Amino acid sequence: MPDKILDAVTSDPVSMGWMQGLPPAPDKRLAWARADHMRFPTHRHAFSHMREFLPTARVGRGQGPVWQLPVALRDDLDAVAFTRPDDGRSLTWGDVHAVNFTDAVLVLHRGTIVYERYFGVTRQDTPHIAFSVTKSFVGTLAEMLIAEGRLDPAALVGDLVPELARSGFADATLRQVMDMTTALDFSEEYTDPASGIGAMSNALGLTPRPSGYAGADDVFAFLPTIAKEGEHGQRFTYRTCNTEVLGWIVARTEGERLDQVLSRRIWQPLGMEQDADFLTDTSGMPFAGGGLNPVLRDMARFGEVMRLGGALPGGGQPIHAAALASITAGGSTAAFDPAGYAWLPGGSYRSQWWFVGGNHGAYSARGIHGQAIYIDPAAEMVIVRFGSHPVAANTAFDPTSLPAYNAVAEHLILHG
Repeated sequence: MPDKILDAVTSDPVSMGWMQGLPPAPDKRLAWARADHMRFPTHRHAFSHMREFLPTARVGRGQGPVWQLPVALRDDLDAVAFTRPDDGRSLTWGDVHAVNFTDAVLVLHRGTIVYERYFGVTRQDTPHIAFSVTKSFVGTLAEMLIAEGRLDPAALVGDLVPELARSGFADATLRQVMDMTTALDFSEEYTDPASGIGAMSNALGLTPRPSGYAGADDVFAFLPTIAKEGEHGQRFTYRTCNTEVLGWIVARTEGERLDQVLSRRIWQPLGMEQDADFLTDTSGMPFAGGGLNPVLRDMARFGEVMRLGGALPGGGQPIHAAALASITAGGSTAAFDPAGYAWLPGGSYRSQWWFVGGNHGAYSARGIHGQAIYIDPAAEMVIVRFGSHPVAANTAFDPTSLPAYNAVAEHLILHG
């Protein structure tokens, strides 16, 4: 690898030559056994080719018509300027894509694509891992089941999933799992292989297991081992294991795997243009907390139906209005504030969605390395993005993402 620090241009996966050639040269081949799919700069190629590294299930779009998104590209958005809150520097929308190691970005305004860019190896028809944006799909499915009276948000997890009756989740309510106010002995520290998320990654088989590994072989076996630490319902703490439990509850309620539920309840009714890939563990359980791989336009379709209150522009209500009302009510700021998200003042978290305080009621699905759905109701705008930033945590690029989204929203409000 080069000794110098790589930027978005010098780490471009096409320029780096990963997996190019027939066959690729030995030093250009990527492998799961080296975790090339989860480390920079090789992940810049891998995030658009995850099914080549890990097993996947298909989220089928079915045989129905595609929801056609009108296209009317604008030439005034690249010049939209904003100020970074961390260092006071000015950037433009056109500049920020490289700063954020963006792989693809799209802006919908009033249901029309007004901006669309693809970089590196990512194209319009390329599935790209969405990481924790996946959580918001799962949270929405759970809210749909609540709206139908099939799940009770006050129900205890130990009653819903008896296999968890002796775990730390047992006396947590479904609502506490959905809003991540559970109290658990689980750390979401991505750089620590001994953390809770590191242990869950081993159970998933997301990355190679250490020599002599004797832990859980799948997520079903791992979740019951998580212990309680504190009292549920007191504060928000972001933990991916909550979404794995939520995905288990959704699947068990529907009587089918999560990939099948997502296909039947969202992918087919919304008229998605392509199947999506869903990473699975060895049991076949989809990785509910971060395994969905859609194409960018399909992620935009989901954001747009959320903006429209669960309705399709041509008619039909695939997502219950009551489910949308519950989600968009937002979460508890008092529970959220102690978590210390400096770039989300006044924010909250509800049903696996993030709420951005003070930005027109904007809310977002967020994933590590730069994945996002950002919905601004006042601007009638949806922004979706794929990225491959070298740093996993959103705090590394929130100062060059959240104000950029808001600047585009303000511009669209002012200039129509």
